[in-house]
Amino acid sequence: MNDAPLPIDPAALQLLQRNNLLRSLVQRLVVEEAVGNEPLSLEEQQQALQAFHQQAGLQNEAARDEYLKVQGLRPEDLVHQAELPLRMRRYCQEHYGPKAEAHFLTRKNQLDRVVYSLLRVRDGFLARELYLRIAAREANFADLAGQYSEGPEKATKGVVGPVPLTQAHPQLAERLRTSPPGLLLEPFAIAEWWLVVRLESYTPASFDAAIAQQMAAELMDQWVQQETTRKIGALCNQDEGVPSVPA
Repeated sequence: MNDAPLPIDPAALQLLQRNNLLRSLVQRLVVEEAVGNEPLSLEEQQQALQAFHQQAGLQNEAARDEYLKVQGLRPEDLVHQAELPLRMRRYCQEHYGPKAEAHFLTRKNQLDRVVYSLLRVRDGFLARELYLRIAAREANFADLAGQYSEGPEKATKGVVGPVPLTQAHPQLAERLRTSPPGLLLEPFAIAEWWLVVRLESYTPASFDAAIAQQMAAELMDQWVQQETTRKIGALCNQDEGVPSVPA
C-alpha cells in the first residue's frame, strides 16, 4: 500500500470537492497506482489499443486525432486508457483470484437464481379466488396474472426471472427457498399486497469460471472503495486550514 500523498494541490482539491468529482478521481488514481506495473506483452498492448479504437469508432488516424482533440487527450493518454482494463483484469486475477472461492461461499445464498410465477393484488378475497381457480385448473397462472396482477409482472404474465433469490422481498425469498418447484402457494400478505406464487425453478449457484471472475472483481472493488475512502480522508485532513478558492 502506497501512503504517499496523492498529486492533488489544494486549489484543485477544492474544485473537485465543489463539483462532487473527488471520489471518482481518487478511485481512479487508486486503481492506476495498484495496476500500473502489471506487465503487458507488445501483442497485448496492440490488441488493447485496437479494441479501444473499435469501441470508440476510431476507424482511421483522422478520427483518432479528432477524438483526442475533443477529449483533450494526448496520444499516450489514449494508450493508457486502452490498456488499463486489461491491467485491471490481470491484477484482479493475480491478487484476488485465489480468494474468490472463499468469497463465493459467503455469498452463495445471494447468488442462487430462481424463476417463479407471481400474481399480486390488493384485495385478499380476489387473491383467494384466483388461487382457487389456478389450483382447480379452471384457469392457468399466466392468463390470470396477465389479467389481474397489479405489479410489473403483469407485462410478463406473472413470470419473474431468472433472477438472484435475494432480489425478491425477504419474506417472499424465504418462501421460494423452501418451496418445491411447481407447488402453488396459498395467498399470503406482504405490506399492502396479497401474493399468489409458484416456484418454477431453483438454480443453486455453482463456482464456475464466470462466478470466480465476478467474486474476484467484487473483492478488488471492496479494497478499492476502502482505499479510496482512506485516501480522501488523508487528503481532506491535509487540506484543513487551506484558504478556500473564491466562488
